Amino acid sequence: MSSEAGLNAKWTRPDDFIKLQRLKQKKKQLAARVNNNNIRRPELDENDRSKLLEAKIAQKRKNPFAKSTDGAKKQKTEESTDAESMATSTPNCLATSFVKETPTRPPPAKLVLQKFDAQAFAKLLHQTNFAQADEEDDAALASQQKHTLHLPIDWCIKTRARFFCPTELPATQLKTSQLASGLTSFVRCIDMQQTETTLDISDATRFNQCTYYWQHPHLPWLTLFPRNSKENIGVTVGERERKALAEEWDYSFRGLFQLLRARQCPYFYLCANMFTVLFRAAGTGGIAETHALVTPSTRGMRHALRQEGIEFSMPLKLDATGGILNKSGENSFNEDTNDAKVEPETTKSEPKADEEEDDEAWLESLGVDERELRRIQTTHARKLKAAEMTEDFSDNSLLLIEGVECQGFFSYLLNAKSTINSVGRLAGVPPTLLAPVAFPKATMQHLVPRSKKVRLDGVDYCSIDVKGLLLPTFLPSVATLLCETRQVFSATLASNTNTLAFSKATQKLLGSVAPEASAAEGADNVFGEQNLSECGLLPSVVGAICRTGLDAVSLLERVCYQRGEGYAWS
Repeated sequence: MSSEAGLNAKWTRPDDFIKLQRLKQKKKQLAARVNNNNIRRPELDENDRSKLLEAKIAQKRKNPFAKSTDGAKKQKTEESTDAESMATSTPNCLATSFVKETPTRPPPAKLVLQKFDAQAFAKLLHQTNFAQADEEDDAALASQQKHTLHLPIDWCIKTRARFFCPTELPATQLKTSQLASGLTSFVRCIDMQQTETTLDISDATRFNQCTYYWQHPHLPWLTLFPRNSKENIGVTVGERERKALAEEWDYSFRGLFQLLRARQCPYFYLCANMFTVLFRAAGTGGIAETHALVTPSTRGMRHALRQEGIEFSMPLKLDATGGILNKSGENSFNEDTNDAKVEPETTKSEPKADEEEDDEAWLESLGVDERELRRIQTTHARKLKAAEMTEDFSDNSLLLIEGVECQGFFSYLLNAKSTINSVGRLAGVPPTLLAPVAFPKATMQHLVPRSKKVRLDGVDYCSIDVKGLLLPTFLPSVATLLCETRQVFSATLASNTNTLAFSKATQKLLGSVAPEASAAEGADNVFGEQNLSECGLLPSVVGAICRTGLDAVSLLERVCYQRGEGYAWS
C-alpha cells in the first residue's frame, strides 16, 4: 500500500496540470499589466485632452445590421468634421455640440398609388430581358399593343399564368366551405352569379372553381402533357396494361366525341406523341360545323388521310409565291404529285401534265434510254418529296378538317396504329384527352395556385402564380371574376409552343372572312352561343369562344385591364 501511495504522489493528474497552466497565464498577464503601468506616458495638454474627449463623444457605435454604402460613409465623415469644428470653437459646451451634431432622420415617404399604366407590366418584363431599354423600344412596344373592350380567346394551351393587382386578390388558402363549394359548383356546372344557391359565393370559391379540368388517362407516375417530358424516360408498360389502357381510352374517346357533336362539350384536346388535335363544336372559332385542327402533320400522315378519303385543307401553308393557300380541299390534294388518284380539278394542273408528256416524248425522240428516263423521273420525284417535306413538323403544316370529314377523321384515330406508339417514350400509353367538362372515364385534375406580394417602385402588388395545364377557358373565367371585383389587374402568360398553330390558324380563318359575310355571321354567333348554353361554361366564356370579327382570337402573352377602359394586350 505504501508503494502505491508513493507512485500516486509522483504523478500529476490532468486536472492539476490544467490548473497550473491557467495559473501561469494569469501570472504572465499580471506581469504585463505591471510593466505597462510602470512605463511613463507622455503628458497631454489640455487641448489634446479636450480633442480626445470630443472625438470619443462624437464617435458613434457602428450598427452591425446597417447596410454600408459609400454615400453614408461620406455623410458620416462630413458630420464628424462639422462636430470637430463646433467642438474646437466651444470646448466648454460639449453637451450642446453633441446634441447639435446628432443627425435627424427624415420621415418615411408615404406610399402613393400611381395612376394605372397599361404598359407597366409589359415594361417590367421588357426590362428583365434587356436591362437598359431605350425609350424608343418602349414606344414601339406600346404601339404594338392593342386595346379592346373584350378579351380575345387564345386556343393554345398555357403552361403558366401570373396575375398582378394593387389590391387583394382571391385567397388561395381555402376554408372547408370554400373548397367544398368550389368543387361542387365545378362538377355540377353551377353559375353562382345567375342561380340561387346555398353554396359559398366568395371570390376565393369562384377562383377555385376555375382551377379544375378533366383528363384521361391519368397515371400519377407519368407526365402525360407534355408527352416528351424527360421524366418519362425508362417507362415500360406490359402487354396486359397496354390492352386495358387501349380499351378504356377507346370508350372514353367515343363518349367525348359524342358530347362534342351534341354540343355538350365546346372543345377538347387529343395530345399524342407526334401530334396534337383540337376538336371544336359547331359554332366555335367562327366555323358553323364540327371541325378539327391537327398540328404538326407530316407527308406520311397526309398521304394516309388521302387514302382514307378524308379531305382537309392547310390554312397556314405557303404557296410557291409566298402567299397563303385558300381554304379548300383541292389544294391539299395537289400536294402529292405521285398519287395516281389525284384529280386535276384546277386548270393549271392540265397544262403541267401535257408538258410532262411532251418532255418525255421529246426525250424519247432524242434516243434517250428508258433506264435514263426512269432515273430522271425518280430524281424529279425525290426533289418534289423533299419540297413537300420542308414544312413538316412546323406550324405551317396544320390541317383543318371540317363537317362530315371530321367523323371520318375520328374513325381514323380510333383505328390508326400511329395513334398509340409502340416504341419510344410512353410506348403503349394512349393519347391524353383534355376537356373543360366531364366525360366518361375522365379524372378531375386541379391546379395549385400560389399567392405572394411583390414590391415595385415603392408600391406593393398582390400576385397569384398558377403553373400546370391551363386550357383556353381558364383565362376568360378568371378575367370575368376579376373584372367584377377589381378595378385594375394584369396577367402574364406562358404558352406551349406545340399548340401555337391553333390560334394562328383560327386568326387567319377569321381574318379571311369578307366584311359582308362577317355581318351575316353575327346572327350565327347568337345561335351558336344559344346552342352551347348547356355546355357547362359561363355565358361570358361561351361568348368568347363563339366571337368572330376583329381581335376575336389572338396569341396572348401580357394582359392589362382597367375598369372603364378595357383590355390592353399583346
